[in-house]
Amino acid sequence: MDPLLNEFDLFVRTRTPALLRSAYLLTGDQHLAEDLVQSALARTHRAWNRLHETGNAEAYTRKTMYHLQVSWWRRRRVAESMPGDMPEPRGGDSAPDHAQQTTLRLALRAALARLSAKQRAVLVLRFFEDRTEAEAADLLGVTVGTVKSQTFKALAKLRSVAPELAELYVTEGTAR
Repeated sequence: MDPLLNEFDLFVRTRTPALLRSAYLLTGDQHLAEDLVQSALARTHRAWNRLHETGNAEAYTRKTMYHLQVSWWRRRRVAESMPGDMPEPRGGDSAPDHAQQTTLRLALRAALARLSAKQRAVLVLRFFEDRTEAEAADLLGVTVGTVKSQTFKALAKLRSVAPELAELYVTEGTAR
C-alpha cells in the first residue's frame, strides 16, 4: 500500500473525533457535522501530497471546515435542529457530578440552538478553538469587526436565553 495513503488513513483515524466535536459545535447537528468533516477530509485528501510534509494537515482541514460552514450558511439553509448527541472524547476523566454536567450540557445545547449559524461559528472559534479575533476573521473570511459584533450579539443572546449559564461566559468585560 502507498505510504502516503497510510499516513492519510492514520490522520483520519486519529483526528476525526476531534474534528467531529468542532464540526458539531459549528453546525449544531450531528449529521451536518459528519457531512462537514467528510467534505473537509475529502479536500484534505486531494491536497495530501503537499500537506503531509509540512505537518499542517489538521490546520488545513479545520480551515476547510470553517470555510465550508460559511459557504453553507450563506446559502440560507433550512432551520437547524439539534437532534444528535454531541460526541464525547474517549477515555477522559468522568465528571464528579454527572447530573450537574448533564444539566449544563443540555442548557448549553438549547442555548446554542437559538443562535444563528454565524454567531455559533464565531463562538466556537473564539472560545472552543481558542482563536484570536483576527484568526477567527481570517478563517471565516469576514472582518475583525464582524467577529467582534457577532461575538457580542451571541453572548448577549446567550445571557438572555440561558441565564443559568452565566458562569461560562463574560466576567467584567473579558470573555470566559
